[in-house]
Amino acid sequence: MSLSLALPIPAAVGNIDAFIATANRYPMLSEAEEFALARRLRDEGDVDAARQLVLSHLRLVISIARGYLGYGLPHADLIQEGNIGLMKAVKRFDPDRGVRLVSFAMHWIKAEIHEYILKNWRLVKVATTKAQRKLFFNLRSLKSDYEGSDTLTATQAGEVARRLDVKAEEVVEMETRLAGRDLALEGSPDDGEDTFAPIDYLADSRYEPTRVIEGKAVALLESEGLASALAALDSRSRRIVEARWLHDGDAATLHELADEFQVSAERIRQIEVKALQKMKGVLSLSAPPAAA
Repeated sequence: MSLSLALPIPAAVGNIDAFIATANRYPMLSEAEEFALARRLRDEGDVDAARQLVLSHLRLVISIARGYLGYGLPHADLIQEGNIGLMKAVKRFDPDRGVRLVSFAMHWIKAEIHEYILKNWRLVKVATTKAQRKLFFNLRSLKSDYEGSDTLTATQAGEVARRLDVKAEEVVEMETRLAGRDLALEGSPDDGEDTFAPIDYLADSRYEPTRVIEGKAVALLESEGLASALAALDSRSRRIVEARWLHDGDAATLHELADEFQVSAERIRQIEVKALQKMKGVLSLSAPPAAA
């Protein structure tokens, strides 16, 4: 009895439909054939035996991957990840345990597909704990139990939470994420001229050239200009301005400064007003000219 599979390897075909058609042409192995190939792989390291085990179970990967199309990821990518799981299963398969490869491989295929979805689905990490992962992969099917309802009610969310051993708030949050839709950052060429894409209102204006120049001018004014304005004051006026306006903690009161300089609080106020007016004049002279 020959166990050779003479059909071409489906990886050589040009599209997903041809791949599926080719994969489905590989015959299913009998239990005796499967165990004989597995022993050849285990005992002799026979690569051709591993190849035949993988090719004969590609239809299993395709079937499992089809069940995850609702997550918006390409069927071909899901199949590719499932194939990785299948190859891992073939490598670890022990025929002496009496379990068929199809039963053993399902766990590895689903594990690889699950990991791929969680890492790449909208590029957002949506599930971290075991319970959240279970919620992520079961919420869509559980929602189908509540016919006529696009969104779960509070009671229904509570029922799902109890079934999956998570909080009702987590069910609501996950449902919101699953219901979300991706948007093209720059819109579509078919959109009208009056349509605004996310790029129009998500742009970071901090790095716009005129904003950068303006920011540098303000920074210069705040440092060198302020230093020049303070230098133009006498020591008492500078002390009052710094205590009232350029302090790290609480501002000094007029009465506190009056006690310090042995004058009235009204006199301190007059000195402060005159000093600020003088500083304003100095700052206006040091300000950069307005752009034409």
